[in-house]
Amino acid sequence: MRSLWRTLDRELARDIGLVCLADGVVGISFGAIAVSSGFPLWLPMLLSLLVFAGAAQFMFVGIVASGGNPVAAVLAGLLVNARHVPFGFAIGDVLGRGWARRMLGSHLMIDETVAFALAQQEADRRRAAYWVCGAALFVCWNVGVVIGGIGGAAVADPGVFGLDAAFPAVLLALLLPSLRDPASRRAALAGVAVALATAPFLPAGLPVLLALAGVLAGLGRDGVSPEPKQEASA
Repeated sequence: MRSLWRTLDRELARDIGLVCLADGVVGISFGAIAVSSGFPLWLPMLLSLLVFAGAAQFMFVGIVASGGNPVAAVLAGLLVNARHVPFGFAIGDVLGRGWARRMLGSHLMIDETVAFALAQQEADRRRAAYWVCGAALFVCWNVGVVIGGIGGAAVADPGVFGLDAAFPAVLLALLLPSLRDPASRRAALAGVAVALATAPFLPAGLPVLLALAGVLAGLGRDGVSPEPKQEASA
C-alpha cells in the first residue's frame, strides 16, 4: 500500500481524500437512517462490510423500512448494481492476477474507484488510484455507518436533520450525469411515470422494479432516419 501511495501525486491524493470525506458523510446518514427506521445496528454494519454499495444499501433499507418485501429489496439492489458488470470489463487490468486479489478488487469496485482509475492514463497510476481509493473509501464508509448508527439510535426522526433526503439524493446524483443523453432521459421519465402510476396499488418495492420497463423507452436511436429506398433504374 505504501508503494501505491508513492505513485499518486498530491493533487490526486487530495481528490481521493475529498471523495472519502463526502462518502463518510453519506455513510453517517445511511447508518442513522437504518437504525432510526427500526433496524438493529449490526444490520447496516454487516451490509456495509459485505455489500459495500451505497445505492444498493439505501435501496434495501428504504424498501424494507416502508413495508416492502425483503426479496424485492434484494432484487432492486442487484439491479442497481448491474452497472458493475461493464465496470469489470473496463478496469479488469487493474485488479491483478490471482483469484484472491481479483475477489478483493471486485469488492472495492464502486463508482468512485472506477472513475478515478479510468481517469488515469498510465497503468501504474490507474492501479494505484483504484486500490488506494477503494481501500480508503471502504474504511471511511464503514466508520461513517457505525457513527451514524450510534447517533441514529438517539434520534427518533432522521427528518429533523434532513437525513431522510439522503436516499433520493444519492440516487439522483447517480442519475444526473447520464441525463445528458436523450435516450437516458426518455428511459428515466418513462420509469418515473411507471413508478408513480403503480405506487398506489402495489406493495412497496414492486413499483421500483416495474420502473425498469422505462429502459424500453430508451432503446430507440436518436437522429437516425431510415434510408429511402432507391428506385430501380429503368
